[in-house]
Amino acid sequence: MTVPRFTIRAAVTAALAEDLTPLGDLSAALLPPEARAQAEFVVRTDGVVAGLACADETFAQVDPAIACWWAVADGQAVSAHQVLATVTGPLASVLTAERTALNFLGHLSGIATQARLFVDAAAPLRVWDTRKTTPGLRSLEKAAVRAGGARNHRGNLSDWVMFKDNHLTALGIVEAVRRARDVWPGRTVHVECERLSQVVEALEAGADALLLDNMSPDEIRACVRVANEHAAAAGTRRALLEVSGGITLQTVGGYADTGADVVSSGSLTNSAPVLDIGLDITVH
Repeated sequence: MTVPRFTIRAAVTAALAEDLTPLGDLSAALLPPEARAQAEFVVRTDGVVAGLACADETFAQVDPAIACWWAVADGQAVSAHQVLATVTGPLASVLTAERTALNFLGHLSGIATQARLFVDAAAPLRVWDTRKTTPGLRSLEKAAVRAGGARNHRGNLSDWVMFKDNHLTALGIVEAVRRARDVWPGRTVHVECERLSQVVEALEAGADALLLDNMSPDEIRACVRVANEHAAAAGTRRALLEVSGGITLQTVGGYADTGADVVSSGSLTNSAPVLDIGLDITVH
């Protein structure tokens, strides 16, 4: 998932602390220490997998004696009943790690699956995520978005300058763009627009990208025409046009031929259903 190892380690450490503080796994502590487990991660429904490194890290932190062999990789499409991995190790340790590993794997695979559905439905529009992520898990969730074939919007508020409607209430579009160019001259300037008149204003102010919020496909087409005409007249590259606001899997296809560049949706991360994955265990 190309996430720094320390990020994965910290997320898993926090998750295990929720399960094991203060006295550890009381149930697993009662099991015979010699009992061994052989288990398989099995997906119950079709989807796209992500989060394998988090499952590996969970096993490593609980007990280095647990071994996991993956038959798949992040971003791979899988089918119902497919075996994703084989796990062996002390039964008590495997049971202690089971839920945390599954929580990461199911959650992140659910995001990757949702992202893949959006990518397929929105083509040829590119699909972006948003900052509507689970606190503390943004890097992992955005990696899962990439595993599903979509792309990342801003990672955080420091990535570039983005003026939403509440910023513009205080500054106005022209002054907002002017200040951004003055204070952060090397940063992309992204402006939210709710109507065509704001699009014209943002283009003339020199914004690099426009977020076209809560507009119909026909309204988007009108904005694209205006942006194309502005770029042609100025002899410059057209501002990037992002479609956003209430976009769902059911509606995104209606924007595919509008001429916009990207579509973004918080639902990729904040409401993706968990991919149903189980760990089927055999005791030896």
